[in-house]
Order: sequence, then C-alpha cells, then structure tokens
Amino acid sequence: MDRTDESLIALRRILRKTEQFGRALAQASGLTAAQFRVLQLVAETGETTAKQIAVRMGITQATVTSLVDKLVSHDLVTREKSAHDRRMIDIRITEAGRDVLERAPDALQQRYVRRFEAMKDWEQAQIVASLERVAAMLDADDMDASPVLDIGDIRGRG
Repeated sequence: MDRTDESLIALRRILRKTEQFGRALAQASGLTAAQFRVLQLVAETGETTAKQIAVRMGITQATVTSLVDKLVSHDLVTREKSAHDRRMIDIRITEAGRDVLERAPDALQQRYVRRFEAMKDWEQAQIVASLERVAAMLDADDMDASPVLDIGDIRGRG
C-alpha cells in the first residue's frame, strides 16, 4: 500500500470514529456533540452567558443561542435574568442536565485533549502543522469551525 492510500485510510478512520461517537452520544443523551459541549461548559461554572460560551467555543452568539434553545427545550439548562446585571441572561444547568453528563459516553474530544496535552510541545506543533496542511489540501483551511469533534451542523439542528 502506498502512502497516499495510507493517508486516506487514516482520514477515513478519523471521520468514521467521529461519526460513531456522534451516534453513541445522540443515543445516550439525545444531543449533538456541539450541544453536549455547551452543556459541559455550563456545568463547569454552574452558570454562564451566551457570550462566554461563544468565546470559549469560537462560534457566534447566534449559534450559541440556537444550541441553548435546544438544551432549554430538553430541560437541561435554564435561562434566567442575572442577579448582578439585569441586562444579562445567565444560563444554568439543571439536575437533568447533570444526569445527561453523567450518563453520556466519554467524549471523544476529551480523550483527544488528554492525549494531545500529554505530548511534548514539538509533537503537538507537528500534529497541528500536519492537520492544518491536510485542511488546506482539502480546501477547508478557511472554513468556519469550532474546536468540537462533530461532523454535523455546529448549531445542532436536525
């Protein structure tokens, strides 16, 4: 097998693993990976704002609003006027939201982060450079993307 085939096989494995995780997450929690990540971010602090989530995920506030709408509809988070600033809306996790986080499979992204951060600095730089090169080869280097391992729409529609 030549290196071209080996590289395509490696890409396909990454895509398939991402798809498998997305299906397992949806089955266990009813959420997309992006919705799940928002729930995790809210759980980290107990309460947060759409702006803070947008900054952490590298997405627009409009996209966060769409994701949070879905979480609110499933009673996983609530929106409440801030006690500190009545112009702000706080997003808070519910008990049902905490239950979903406990029942969900180990996030693929978290596994990646743990292993990536355990690598030496030069190894991390090499992987980032290689992945950026692959994105450019696929004409995807200028696509809007957040640091969420998911193949679906970031807004979690559908």
